[in-house]
Amino acid sequence: MGGISGVNGAYSYNSVYGQLASGNKLTSAAKGPAQTAIAQQHESQIRGTNAATNNLKSGKDVLNISDAALGGITDYLQRIRELAVQANNTATVSDADRRNIQKEIDQMKQGISDIASQTQYNTKNLLDGSIKNGLQIASDANGSSVTIQNSADSTLKALGIADFDVTKKFDLKSIDKALEQVNRSRSQGGAQSNRLDYAIRFNDFASYQTASAKSRLADTDYPEAISEMKKQQTLQTYSFMMQKRKMQDASRMMQNFWT
Repeated sequence: MGGISGVNGAYSYNSVYGQLASGNKLTSAAKGPAQTAIAQQHESQIRGTNAATNNLKSGKDVLNISDAALGGITDYLQRIRELAVQANNTATVSDADRRNIQKEIDQMKQGISDIASQTQYNTKNLLDGSIKNGLQIASDANGSSVTIQNSADSTLKALGIADFDVTKKFDLKSIDKALEQVNRSRSQGGAQSNRLDYAIRFNDFASYQTASAKSRLADTDYPEAISEMKKQQTLQTYSFMMQKRKMQDASRMMQNFWT
């Protein structure tokens, strides 16, 4: 079927059919050069924003992993403190008892050391102090970034308990300070997680609004397109009828001429 032009040449039957089939009224740049350029800008923003949202979610994964690991370290520290309080009871605890208590404390310390050295995200160690300046996360469509500050160095040395030994003179405050340090790191991580949640919600809103703007600009208006297609079909049918009539008239004229 031929491409019959519509009013002012704005539509053709094939053009409208293409819009209905694709759902896109800008089936080529020629259909609206300015609108096509704007629609492509919107598309870039949408894709960039969605990619940034995925980055932020990965950042939350990092914080969640760190928090869970720090929770484990907290449990170890609480047990060490409990054992240290027990060892500090000189009235009923013997030196042999303290040596046995220290064996368990050493196991707790090894557990802390293992968590600090083995907690990772995508091969990056999170709790051994190797990340000095935080992790940069591209957080929007334009490449702006936020930083996850990683101050959660949770090695025994960083916590100040590498040499903690209840068989010798010890200070319970060193365990309290270690607990305070871990709790501070967890609190900081929670605050940063909330910040990323806000950025994710904003990106979702921005992506939705930009997609709506692109849809209004580029998506096919189906009622309008269907109406236009029916009009084009009617015009095409009328054109065929007129052409057939002209051929019939010409045929009669030729018959009259020869009779």
